[in-house]
Amino acid sequence: MNPFVPSLVLVLGAGWVLGASAATARAAEPAVGSKVVQFDAASPYSDALEVKLRFSAKEDPGAFDIRREKFTVRSPADINASWGLFIWIDAGNTPNLPESWRPVLERQRLVFIGAHQSGNPRPIFDRFRMAIEANQQMRRRHAIDPARVYVSGFSGGGRVASMLGVAYPDIFSGALPFMGVNFYKDLPTPDGKTFGLSYRPDDELLDVARKDTRHVLVTGEKDFNRANTRAAFDVGYRKEGFAHVHYLEVPGHAHSLPDAAWFEKALKLLDPPRR
Repeated sequence: MNPFVPSLVLVLGAGWVLGASAATARAAEPAVGSKVVQFDAASPYSDALEVKLRFSAKEDPGAFDIRREKFTVRSPADINASWGLFIWIDAGNTPNLPESWRPVLERQRLVFIGAHQSGNPRPIFDRFRMAIEANQQMRRRHAIDPARVYVSGFSGGGRVASMLGVAYPDIFSGALPFMGVNFYKDLPTPDGKTFGLSYRPDDELLDVARKDTRHVLVTGEKDFNRANTRAAFDVGYRKEGFAHVHYLEVPGHAHSLPDAAWFEKALKLLDPPRR
């Protein structure tokens, strides 16, 4: 059963101050390299009703306790406003990236955070909320550049990232889904196949996403999700009037993450134009 049906949106942002002290975090400031952190209090953006209305969901998201979740953070010792945030949603239960991608994140001045136990077996509402909390908790602790807060993921994680990039355009400035994209309308293909809609965002927030957020859709020439991704680009984002969307197809590549050069190319497309 598709849990997404039309509804209204309720924005619950009051009382959550970004850039404030880390009074609710149980971990020290992230040092050079990697560490695992947990948080004590969730933001209003992951409230069950908020999530339900943002995605026009028929089903209730269920209980969610941020105190039980763990996140891996990779960052420099000093994070300042010149750094952006790269939020990763894995298809599996550990937030793993290729080793060759780590220098790319550093060159592009992006802090990494990924939730544990946020893979495809986890209910989608939990995956939404874990990415939302990665966003809000890190921005509350650090002076992150708000124009460079990106959500990304692979395969099923990419599908979740693509949905968040549209339904939460007020906190995610861009989405970078790899080998998996969901869309809010049916996506017909030239061979007569149709990929059905996956969710229905609020109209007002959708207008913001069309105008302001940036999207880079990455697939491979031999990826079994290629047709879906291409349709999302051609008859989804472009037809729906998204102002900032790119499509990257890696030659000869199947259903796996591309090399560091393609990753860096995607990130550069995702970044806002330099002033």
